[in-house]
Amino acid sequence: MHIGFLNPQGNFDSGNSHITKHPDFGGQLIYVKQVAIAIAQMGHQVDILTRQIIDPEWPEFAETFETYPGVENVRIIRLPAGPKEFLPKEFLWSHLVSDWVPNILKFYQQQGSLPDVMTAHYGDGGLCGVLIEDQTGIPFTFTAHSLGAQKMDKLEITPENLPQINEQFHFKYRILAERLSMNRSAVNITSTRQERFEQYSHRVYSAAVDVNNDNRFAVIPPGADFSIFGAKARSENEEATYQLIEERLVRDIAEPRRDLPVIIASSRLEPKKNILGLVQAFAISPTLQERANLVLLTGGLDDPLREETSDEMTEEVLVPIREVVQENDLWGKISAFGLLDQSQESLAATYRFMVKRRSVFALTALYEPFGLAPLEAAVAGLPVVATQNGGPSESLRQGNKEYGVLVDPEDPADIVRGLERLLCDAQEWEYFAQAGRQRVLKMYTWESTAENYLTLLEQILSSAQTHPRPELLPIHPYFRHPESQTDVSLEEFGDLYFESNKKVLST
Repeated sequence: MHIGFLNPQGNFDSGNSHITKHPDFGGQLIYVKQVAIAIAQMGHQVDILTRQIIDPEWPEFAETFETYPGVENVRIIRLPAGPKEFLPKEFLWSHLVSDWVPNILKFYQQQGSLPDVMTAHYGDGGLCGVLIEDQTGIPFTFTAHSLGAQKMDKLEITPENLPQINEQFHFKYRILAERLSMNRSAVNITSTRQERFEQYSHRVYSAAVDVNNDNRFAVIPPGADFSIFGAKARSENEEATYQLIEERLVRDIAEPRRDLPVIIASSRLEPKKNILGLVQAFAISPTLQERANLVLLTGGLDDPLREETSDEMTEEVLVPIREVVQENDLWGKISAFGLLDQSQESLAATYRFMVKRRSVFALTALYEPFGLAPLEAAVAGLPVVATQNGGPSESLRQGNKEYGVLVDPEDPADIVRGLERLLCDAQEWEYFAQAGRQRVLKMYTWESTAENYLTLLEQILSSAQTHPRPELLPIHPYFRHPESQTDVSLEEFGDLYFESNKKVLST
């Protein structure tokens, strides 16, 4: 089987150079890369289709072709879309329609054959799947990773602030693209049942997809890479990572405390990741401060608690954290720094270092669609405290059986409860360290993710006409010819978002 992965905003390269350096990079790239490699290792041809960037700041993304070292059957294919330089994903929409999709079709025409099936990722990849299927008949699956409607709700959008917020996030394109993607895909792939029934049932997606139709959804959870994160794995820079951590602890942690366990958090510096809530929890608990230090892994930033950054969003997250540290005199008990190369290997080495100190991994995001990070930490041997909102409620709990400690991320006292449960009871620490690792080994590997993808894609190709297609939404004129006269008006988009809200409130 020949499979194309449509991921225009995902800037893949063989060294995973920038996985945490920009909001457009991160978990989604890891997901696509790992599924693609696992499928290729089962003997199938995989193309990761992404956008070419010719920009001195991002030299890794300039070549048309690249492969992963030691991996056969996977090509990274970069094709132009709009200007040569890097663009945030919010500003790619018109270039995908006018350039990227035509360039994909031209590329495969020159190759002499098209992929058998596509998997489309995020709303922009989904839109491209829609347009390619419309022109070629190639079916596609849609994996949203996250949906725009929930982000709009959290931003508390009103008719008054819609123009300003849309100027930054271009929700008017994203929501329409998502509606088309979930409507016209062969199947929508979610990581959890909760994602299917809570996110896709949002009022703004009404009439696009029926969340109760099992033929339209497949739950395929991601996996963790045991060869990287396993407790007995070793990276090339294992000792260098250990040395860096020791140096940062000497820099930031008071000498008598340097051998204490650590509460470790590793996520992008975004408000929704709620690192502030974790710091607040640490600040209000004398017990936590007595028993552990707090360590924040902060991407490429070496000392963000003391040094200001040039990025406005990052500063928005860091300023209140610095205030909590200062007001509660947490100096000497907290450290924040970036790893050597931002690679998974360095992160895995960090987890293994922290296991030796009987540390705890914490993810206190306000909402986490799936939550791969805690599973990777669990593989290394760290017990996990994670948000109860989203994927961890399925991956770390089954019935009454706990594999991690779930907490309310909006309640610092509940975060304290979860952390103290593990740090104050050696038996609890041992139980969750073992239970979490075994849970991931049994349920969440990339091999099982790839097998589920392949089974689904084979079903799609062998029974394309078995299930009747839903009523297809029309493709908006802007997504055929992106010009000012075809543009999605804010009035049109506002009617979709706000009118659907009125209907919900009136029922």
